[in-house]
Amino acid sequence: MSTQSSPILSVLTEDLLIRVNEKLVQDSDRKIWRLICKEFHRVDSIARKTLRVLHVEFLPTLLKNYTNLHTLDLSVCPCIEDGTITLLLHRVDHSMWARNLKFLNLRRANGLKFAGLEMLVGACKGLESLDVSYCCGFGDREAAAISGCGGLKELRMDKCLGVSDVGLAKIVVGCGRLVRLSLKWCMEISDLGVELLCKKCLELKFLDVSYLKVTSDSLRSIAALPKLEDLAMVGCPLVNVVGLQFLENGCPLLQKIDVSWCDCVISSGLSALIRGHNGLLQIDARYTISEFSANFVECMQELKNLNAIIIDGARVSDTVFQTISYKCRSLIEIGLSKCTGVTNMGIMQLVSGCVNLKTINLTCCRSITDAAISAIADSCRNLLCLKLESCNMITEKSLEQLGSHCTLLEELDLTDCIGINDRGLERLSRCSRLLCLKLGLCTNISDTGLFYIASNCSQLHELDLYRCMGIGDDGLAALSSGCKKLRKLNLSYCIEVTDKGMESLGYLEELSDLELRALDKITGVGLTALVIRCKRLAYLDLKHCGKVDDTGFWALAYHSRNLRQINLSYCSITDMALCMVMGNLTRLQDADLVHLRNVTVEGFDLALRACCVRIKKVKLVAALGFLLSSEVLGILHARGCRIRWD
Repeated sequence: MSTQSSPILSVLTEDLLIRVNEKLVQDSDRKIWRLICKEFHRVDSIARKTLRVLHVEFLPTLLKNYTNLHTLDLSVCPCIEDGTITLLLHRVDHSMWARNLKFLNLRRANGLKFAGLEMLVGACKGLESLDVSYCCGFGDREAAAISGCGGLKELRMDKCLGVSDVGLAKIVVGCGRLVRLSLKWCMEISDLGVELLCKKCLELKFLDVSYLKVTSDSLRSIAALPKLEDLAMVGCPLVNVVGLQFLENGCPLLQKIDVSWCDCVISSGLSALIRGHNGLLQIDARYTISEFSANFVECMQELKNLNAIIIDGARVSDTVFQTISYKCRSLIEIGLSKCTGVTNMGIMQLVSGCVNLKTINLTCCRSITDAAISAIADSCRNLLCLKLESCNMITEKSLEQLGSHCTLLEELDLTDCIGINDRGLERLSRCSRLLCLKLGLCTNISDTGLFYIASNCSQLHELDLYRCMGIGDDGLAALSSGCKKLRKLNLSYCIEVTDKGMESLGYLEELSDLELRALDKITGVGLTALVIRCKRLAYLDLKHCGKVDDTGFWALAYHSRNLRQINLSYCSITDMALCMVMGNLTRLQDADLVHLRNVTVEGFDLALRACCVRIKKVKLVAALGFLLSSEVLGILHARGCRIRWD
């Protein structure tokens, strides 16, 4: 092979090979490329711009090989600590890998503290984007370390619970070029911190202050930001109408606003906001306003460029839909989940004018019938996403209309739509571009309907069959043959599925998320057949799978090395198998281990010791809190592991 390939490689220049390499999107294709020859492997090392690390022990070698990185993602890499950073900077010449680094993801790096963070950001002089979300132990000292990134343009600090106004002040003084900032769940930040932020960071275009204890005074400060385009303030209970009135005359470039779950905001406040910003593109006010006032409806007439409005939980009327239809013809997305007053006539009026709608959420709009879906299908030919959960009055006729007219449909949620049957799925299968289909609690479908979907919807990535009692092994065989790209599958409570079905699922090599809760006909044999082939499994739910014995769990421990989350509650696993699972699965970060009747206290102790270095979440029976050794519990807490007691 080498003698034949050399002349070809001599013709292909390095620049040309890099351009070819950049065309490879799938990880599997890139892996094959690297294995072809040394030259291709070298080109991949030069061309690679993004690296997502799963094992911390490989980090030094990877950074030595890939020196042109722009993005480094350590969010799923356990055990990132100060010592890790010290070792990394001493073993690898950081002037090579850090020189071009622009984006650094440290989400959930709870072991990292001030010293390590300071060294890391000091080495990455050109850093423009940093994500330290869910580093719950981060406080003002860590914020001070971040302030050393003078060129930072984007910073995400969601749930950095220890950061206060003092820490935020250090950041805004040191990072005055910030364009995007997320402070969601930073509960120690108040109006004072937001005021200083708005005085120092005048380049901000995106700001998220969701779930902060800020008041309308913060909106007075935010209104002074001249370039702000996107403001999220979800769940801010102290913000009221006065705050939105401040925004009315401020933020001249505002395009997107999210005031979901803001209890004190009413429609008159939103009316004031709209009056000052008739160029708004997106409004998200889910579970905020209980009813549309006449003034609000009148103000909406000015939103001619609006492309998305989400008003979940509101009381609406046909008049509202008529106004939206006439005045908001650019609308692409509308969210009406759990809205009262949604009728067939209202939907017909809406879609008669808003023919460009691509996303419609009608979850729990129980008055909707086939007539409304027929109108949607007839008018919205470019529809991509339709959510109809608990719309119990729709039948196979709706699916026939969707299959005939909405051939571009990618996502459809039919959860708890009991009128859906196999004939309806046959009609729906004409939507060959479906990526996500949710059929949970659709009790009238069987293997026959699944066969139709599998035969025509080969692009399917996600399928939910929760409590579809008519689904069995034959349906899974059809699925494994026709839907090779399936990544996420929910079979919980599909009680007819046996080991034969598990064997079929083994042929879905891209499967990453699998829920098998309460499948009491599968055994260790079936689990073994599944995990031997499905190497990409990252999430597995085996709760109440009582007939799976240790042989299956041993196979799981040996083959499923990519698992990051697992639920073994109420399983028949024993001490030894649990220790093997928790010890061998080196990427495991979240485990539910409730009511394991065959596991002793000593077994739990050993299993937790085996994974305490990397585990981030674990769920245990509350009684174990008094029985486990204080040493193990201390190590888990010190490592930042969150223990949920059941």
